[in-house]
Amino acid sequence: MDSDNQKKILILGGGFAGISVLQQLQKIFKNNKSVKISLVNEDNFFLFTPMLPEIASGIIHPSDISIPLRTFCKNEKFYQAKVSAIDIKNKLVAITRAFDGKVKVLDYDYLVIALGSTTNYFGNKRIEKNSFTMKTIQDAIAIKSHVIHMMEIADQEDDKTVREKLMTFVVVGGGFAGVETVGELNDFVKESARHFYRNINQDDIKMVLVSANGGILPELDPDIAKKATESLQKSGIRIIPNTKAVDAGNDFVFLGNGESVPCSTIIWTAGVTIDSVVSGLDCEHKAGKIVVDSHLRIPKYENVFALGDCAAITDTKTGNIYPPTAQHALRESKIVSHNLRSAITGKVQDKEFNYESKGMMAVIGKRNGIASVFGYKTSGTIAWVIWKTYYLTMLPTFEKKCRVAMDWTVNLFFKRDITLVGKIKKKSLNEFNITTLDDVLFKDERQATKQNS
Repeated sequence: MDSDNQKKILILGGGFAGISVLQQLQKIFKNNKSVKISLVNEDNFFLFTPMLPEIASGIIHPSDISIPLRTFCKNEKFYQAKVSAIDIKNKLVAITRAFDGKVKVLDYDYLVIALGSTTNYFGNKRIEKNSFTMKTIQDAIAIKSHVIHMMEIADQEDDKTVREKLMTFVVVGGGFAGVETVGELNDFVKESARHFYRNINQDDIKMVLVSANGGILPELDPDIAKKATESLQKSGIRIIPNTKAVDAGNDFVFLGNGESVPCSTIIWTAGVTIDSVVSGLDCEHKAGKIVVDSHLRIPKYENVFALGDCAAITDTKTGNIYPPTAQHALRESKIVSHNLRSAITGKVQDKEFNYESKGMMAVIGKRNGIASVFGYKTSGTIAWVIWKTYYLTMLPTFEKKCRVAMDWTVNLFFKRDITLVGKIKKKSLNEFNITTLDDVLFKDERQATKQNS
């Protein structure tokens, strides 16, 4: 097939939305050499983000929920690079390689934008500097290491005031990420203190959840959110509603209600924003997100689709924007894939996106969860089992399903690992001098040739 006659599909983003589009296009255009598919992502792996809090609490191993993107790319081209510019008028995308900053320009016939979102600190540099977040696999690993480090120091500390500060953990954000993070850490710290850190009393441990709303989990039905609140409070977690974190330092967080909480750990899960590459596109936006039509296309650009966290998709029934969840991203990907098939082959009619959520759920502690599925509300162990079962089936590969299931099983019978891995040396290379590198690699060979001659 002449490359000039190929239809080029370029997918930006390797999260739930991007990978699902890729997998479905692989089925649609299987063995079709007239279609060339490429994928760009900053990391070289897909991350199953719903289980990030379980990495931070030592239940599962980081590699068990991260899958190399090349596993999904059978005959497709993969670029590990950051998307640095998108020119939708001229059908060009600039990508920058982190290794040496080299810029490459890719052209396309059809573009799929699924770049997700990033952490939003709302311009508060002090909170950004002094807090962790729960967005990437590096975040979860860093939190786990930091928490273990705090327990090690606290166990050696005789001053009760200092020990309590070391053992105070503040999570900012009352949504799913914040609630699941504080629930996992609460179990992790209290179990570890009970089994390994005997100088740390349970009374020294303070878990605080700060929510800007009147309660937690505003996405859920008020009744089920109330049960979650009661369950967290029963487990010893203090919930501070109707306030925001407005300042932070190394050993405190200052709240909008005037309270200053002494602590050594702040985890920020209070908001996300859209990358400037997306929010700066020459098209209509809503809160930085790309406004798309019912076919998930950008109006005036029939060859450009957007979905996932970075797309503003209106629910025609309610007039609201669909929530940025994995559940919705997967459904959106089916519409994008179908409509790409329609555009390229002309054999099917376009479809509109219209989806009603099947439910929402969250894990709020060991063997404890809340769920609202198909209108049925439940909490406790049953909801915990539903969450585990649903997300286990959602993992993309059979290997990872087995690994996570084994992690969960082991966690039921054994204590969590508190190994503290120290700093890992990382070599940074900004640029290669190709001539010098070539000389080094072939120096011995050239010397041997000279001697033989």
